[in-house]
Amino acid sequence: MDRPPARQEHLPSNLRPAVVPLPPQILQTLRSIVGPEHVLQDPEDLLAYGIDGTWVEREPQVVVLPSSAEEISAILKLANAERIIVTPRGSASGLSGGSLPASGGISLSLTRMNRILEIDTGNAVAVVQPGVITGDLQAAVEQVGLFYPPDPSSLSVSAIGGNVAENAGGARCLKYGVTNDYVLALQVVLPTGEIIRTGGRMVKNVTGYNLRALFTGAEGTLGVITEITLRLLPKPRYALTALAVFPRLENAAEAVTHIMQTGLIPASVELMDQTTVQCVEALLHIGLPLEAEALLLFAVDGNYEQTVRAELETIADVCRTKGAAEVRIAHDGEESNRLWKARRSVSPALARRRPNKLGEDVCVPRTAIPAMVRAVREIAARHQLLIPVFGHVGDGNLHPNILCDLRDAEEMRRVRLAAAEIFEAAITLGGTLSGEHGIGLLKKEFLERDLGAAQVAAMRRIKAALDPQMILNPGKIFPTGQSDW
Repeated sequence: MDRPPARQEHLPSNLRPAVVPLPPQILQTLRSIVGPEHVLQDPEDLLAYGIDGTWVEREPQVVVLPSSAEEISAILKLANAERIIVTPRGSASGLSGGSLPASGGISLSLTRMNRILEIDTGNAVAVVQPGVITGDLQAAVEQVGLFYPPDPSSLSVSAIGGNVAENAGGARCLKYGVTNDYVLALQVVLPTGEIIRTGGRMVKNVTGYNLRALFTGAEGTLGVITEITLRLLPKPRYALTALAVFPRLENAAEAVTHIMQTGLIPASVELMDQTTVQCVEALLHIGLPLEAEALLLFAVDGNYEQTVRAELETIADVCRTKGAAEVRIAHDGEESNRLWKARRSVSPALARRRPNKLGEDVCVPRTAIPAMVRAVREIAARHQLLIPVFGHVGDGNLHPNILCDLRDAEEMRRVRLAAAEIFEAAITLGGTLSGEHGIGLLKKEFLERDLGAAQVAAMRRIKAALDPQMILNPGKIFPTGQSDW
């Protein structure tokens, strides 16, 4: 597969301009806080911690790996005193540039804080550190008959702390909600170094401001999350999957709105368009129908097998009525897993089609899904771009991925125009810029168009109140008047 030519950051370390190190006394203080082996300065380390799931590259001046809230508190107090920016970082699977330094400073990696501290079956909660991998948490709680529903496609690599910081979603959000719906309590280190706890294990809690909701989705700009208490549910006893094949993409989008009008709430409704299907089949070779313009993948779960099967049959009937050429209902868990593997393989499959891709993340009301799909197709045709569409169509969260080549300046000009028009279409249809990936570096210039000047100004005041020196993850979310890609 073709790759872009080496950018400056990709050059061998002896040919790249050296990152200016922090003063020796500051580095020595950092070593005294976390231990010398947990302060990284080698060029290859700085390069590794300067990338994430996007194509943006921003190297820090130093990488620090703390192991406790107390160590993070000491680091932030030092950063405030010395005016050094600090960028929290989890597994760096994010798609908006949120864990990349705006400009040098300290990359604060939370990967050492990776323990499941407690699974409390009596209160149905899990207490975890931010570096716990989402899939590992899911597996651990399911061993005791409990269930953590949020399931981002990156669950095998993404960390819970990042999920909370971005308010991550996933395929099961339609029925179960997003990460914020499961955060009961947080321990947070404020930008000025104070350690606070907000929330608890209670079902009901309306004491004071809901700060745990404020920190959830704040993209690491208001505090460093160091401990998370998550609400768990009883694990459903049965789960079944169905695949509907549509000759026309518009019919698939329309079928979703009609399914929701039946009163059923599937656990998941996922869309893959024809280009997406072709790329996944080329990667996995599992017999997906290449001629279909769209596939819909449904999951239904519950405690009674007969009810689950009846709901899937109702969904199948609606799909057939709306033009599905075929509906397959998985016979067992193994067949269901094969189908879901196809959906979770979309991103790596698309990466094989072109050297680069811009993975977008708009969300619209369900009734606007057909119009949004038509808008993306029109934008792609007008700008002569390949834009596969997939996503969590049941909750209106679509992922138009613009496939491109960073080496082609003219194509990248069209990519920028297309992305802006996709955002504008989503907002015009009553939607928003992001359903789960966040704003970060890549969408901040569009924030005011979505939220309005007064709301953005209020957000800035909150940021200034909690982070007066503006040292914690600056340069994210808020418009700066210049593009970062």
